[in-house]
Amino acid sequence: MEDLTIIPKYLVTFTVGYNQKDNIDAAVKKFSENFTIVLFHYDGRTTEWDEFEWSKRAIHVSVPKQAKWWYAKRFLHPNIVAPYEYIFMWDEDLGVENFDAEEYVKLVRKHGLEISQPGLDAKSAGLTWAMTRKRNSSEVH
Repeated sequence: MEDLTIIPKYLVTFTVGYNQKDNIDAAVKKFSENFTIVLFHYDGRTTEWDEFEWSKRAIHVSVPKQAKWWYAKRFLHPNIVAPYEYIFMWDEDLGVENFDAEEYVKLVRKHGLEISQPGLDAKSAGLTWAMTRKRNSSEVH
């Protein structure tokens, strides 16, 4: 801890394959230094991520052919996550065009949410559950 100039308050994990690098790059850039970034690599490709400046600050865990909850069960031990106020476990394909991580934390805190998911744009195409679509009439639903 004494080596850190800023002690992160939040932890965000992504279970990733290198083919999703552009989306992960966009997502990670949405998180400030208040967030510890952890990448769980299911494809075994870790050194390729060095092309991104932020990758040097991220924690990389690589076990091929595993899923998000497999990693969480083994690497997000209570002793590891205890220092963080919030833990985010995101999928690699989550869109972040209109996302602001600090504002999201403010909403989570304001409404006392213990589990949450950012809402998809109401106009999103494709298969989505109605409950995950943003409702413009309220902050949370």
